[in-house]
Amino acid sequence: MSDDFEYETELQVRFADIDAMGHVNNATYATYLEQARVDYYADVLGVGLDDIDTVLVNLQIDYRHEIRLDHETVTVAMAVSSIGESSVTVTYQVRAGDRVAATAETTQVYVDPEAGESRPLPAVWVEQMEALRAD
Repeated sequence: MSDDFEYETELQVRFADIDAMGHVNNATYATYLEQARVDYYADVLGVGLDDIDTVLVNLQIDYRHEIRLDHETVTVAMAVSSIGESSVTVTYQVRAGDRVAATAETTQVYVDPEAGESRPLPAVWVEQMEALRAD
């Protein structure tokens, strides 16, 4: 794992990910990032992403190299780059073999679903994210 990233997960490249050009479709990268967040929340925070009330408010992907079906797996490395009162910004590196296929950044906001407004992140999540960042 790179020193710049505190968490990694490996994902299977599926046939359905491949477009007519023979490489992973650009929209699939967002799905890879989402699955990496699912794994992170489960492994680091001990919660399912579907059990918490967050919304994705920003997604930026820079494509650097194609991913083909013969890569079989991709590695998504993650680092929490910023923790706000109600938001978390994460940077990513998507790798196929030893090549960086994409870099990305997302911001998620923790919300009160009834009020439709942001709310403070649970202190225990902040502590767990900070602890992993410090390692």
